[in-house]
Amino acid sequence: MFPTKTDKARDELQGGQRTLSQRERALLLMADGRRSLTDFSPLFANRGEAELAIQGLIDKGYLQPLKAASATPPAAAAPSAPAPIPAAEPISVATSADTFDGKRSLATTRMFLFDICERMFVRRDPKFALQMRDALREARDRQAMLTIAALMLTEIEKTAGPERAESLRERIDRLLPPAEIVH
Repeated sequence: MFPTKTDKARDELQGGQRTLSQRERALLLMADGRRSLTDFSPLFANRGEAELAIQGLIDKGYLQPLKAASATPPAAAAPSAPAPIPAAEPISVATSADTFDGKRSLATTRMFLFDICERMFVRRDPKFALQMRDALREARDRQAMLTIAALMLTEIEKTAGPERAESLRERIDRLLPPAEIVH
């Protein structure tokens, strides 16, 4: 199933109207008819929770299922990779070159995510970039920040690869304040 937004969902995402939770709004932002349940799963503890949340939004009229056959774009021929050039010495690539020792905060994390949004999405997917900027403006806690980061990292993994997404995930982990432990 590839859920897509209804008019009710588009109204919810407009400024001024807030009836859903941050996580539900994140699902609405992602639902574009091209993403499947697998793409939504990283936002939840398990696939079952993701399925329940999506079904709940369908039942409330915010999403509608789009069948897989109509959502799958025609496959383009994959370009052949050039032959690797032999090197005299192995090349080592560091996954994270910076050593951030600043104060962990939501504000720092938000600014970093805004920066990622500008660098990675504005030209490639302006609509997604706008949605992420709006979501970042509304994010008020650690969980909301993690939800938005997960959305962005899912897209980055698709376009720039898992290594790039993982290096950004590590940086975000260093910027976010530690989770509060409630006894």
